[in-house]
Amino acid sequence: MYIVINGGGKVGSFLASKLGAQGHSIAVIEERSEILTKMTEELPASVLLIEGDGCNLKYQEDAGVARADVFVAVTGEDEDNLVSCQLAKSRFAVRRAIARVNNPKNEHIFRVLGIEGISSTSIISRLIEEEMRATDLLTLHVLEKGRLALVEITVRDHNAATSRPLAELKLPEDTVLIAVIRGETVIVPRGTTMFEPGDHVVAVTPIDREEELRRVLTRR
Repeated sequence: MYIVINGGGKVGSFLASKLGAQGHSIAVIEERSEILTKMTEELPASVLLIEGDGCNLKYQEDAGVARADVFVAVTGEDEDNLVSCQLAKSRFAVRRAIARVNNPKNEHIFRVLGIEGISSTSIISRLIEEEMRATDLLTLHVLEKGRLALVEITVRDHNAATSRPLAELKLPEDTVLIAVIRGETVIVPRGTTMFEPGDHVVAVTPIDREEELRRVLTRR
């Protein structure tokens, strides 16, 4: 997967280091020469470093945003993060744009404009990692300042969850199932609900219980 990061400060360096170590292709756009010098010393040579303003079309072109799977803006300025994400989506049709939100009050602005605005670095990293792997679990939205997640889990095969009613499944604590999408039908889950292969289950769960919920609904 190819990921372009706008912003080479502590957050950008952390993401570039972590994701680059996993073998993924990374480019970082950063306009401060002193930060670039530090990143050159700390990051693998495989990370492409671009000196320039990530809100500028030229530097996004230089970074190869047109072929990026994910564009991430993590500068210290919400306005720059928003503008650079909008540019990546409108001019280069990047599939997914994620922005660091420094002021939580601005999160709704990002959502209205179709940008995933996240205030937690760890959550940004998790969202990118989800995009990298074929998974049964997709985080749709982060709630309560990163404590809860709205997730969609796909029940792909017959398993323990399809052989017994919902009331008999041991869901993680503080988890609420909202809907079951079966083809064109939306089902409100009840204790007697039986899951079927192909069901998409929408739920709210503590973000540290996502994997536990996935196992409950998909393990054989």
